[in-house]
Amino acid sequence: MTAWLIKIFLLCLLNAAAALLLSPLFEGIMRKLRAALHSRIGPPITQPYWDLLKLLGKEDLGSTGGVVYAGMPAITLGSVLLLAALVPMGAAAPLAFAGDLIVVLYVATMSSVLIMLVGFASASPYASIGSSREMMMLLSVEPILAIALSAGAFKAKTLALGGIVNWQVQNGPSISMAIGGVAFFLALQAVAGKLPFDIAEADQEIMGGSLVEQSGPRLALLRWAMWAKQLVFAFLLVEVFFPWPHFGTYLVDLVATTVKVLVVLVLVSVIDVVNPRLRIDQAMGYYMRVGVSSLAALAFAMIGK
Repeated sequence: MTAWLIKIFLLCLLNAAAALLLSPLFEGIMRKLRAALHSRIGPPITQPYWDLLKLLGKEDLGSTGGVVYAGMPAITLGSVLLLAALVPMGAAAPLAFAGDLIVVLYVATMSSVLIMLVGFASASPYASIGSSREMMMLLSVEPILAIALSAGAFKAKTLALGGIVNWQVQNGPSISMAIGGVAFFLALQAVAGKLPFDIAEADQEIMGGSLVEQSGPRLALLRWAMWAKQLVFAFLLVEVFFPWPHFGTYLVDLVATTVKVLVVLVLVSVIDVVNPRLRIDQAMGYYMRVGVSSLAALAFAMIGK
């Protein structure tokens, strides 16, 4: 029992370390790509690491007090690392025994809710507006993620993510999972907070959204959490919907999955560059149509396609 617990603990640390260390690197690659598409040189790929170090060394200038305002950044990052331990990242999720698809959805929603609370607790009208927009986007996007993943659960006849991934590996592509994967990818654009769905931040309107009053180490933890979240969701997309090729060797599968995640985030970055920001009503209407496609995926899954 002790050896098993130590193994689970080490695997959790490995997934958490991957989320923490790779997310700034992938964010740097995305920034460099955006700069190239804008015909700029752009910052170095390692710039997000330096940004985090700079913020961690600055003074924390809080706009208000209270337990919620003080502790929420660390709890937000912790919730994302918990999600990383529940999501397969080149191998079975370390905490797969502790929760199924429903738990994953709850934990995935937790970080967004915590960021909203940070905005509402900051006593800033601009942060409150950003949190309100974040809430509206969450209500539009989360059902799509849930329905798309439910299509996989229906096909595999299990709510366990590991079971869904194994079914996909063994049975190959299907119409329902292909449609569900596209719907999940379209929702990922909003989860990552990229154009045309960075409505909660809206640089020309409220400058930072929910995080407008954050600074120093608090802002570093929140940004780190957002970068790690987009990375973990990209892993969830490729593991559940596009797990091929599967080699059966941990290191090889980890490298292959990481390359696929990089491709996904590059596509997210390209969409970010070539699209203008939508209004909140336009975004909600768009995701209503994406929601219909995710329901189509579930319908195809129900008839065995």
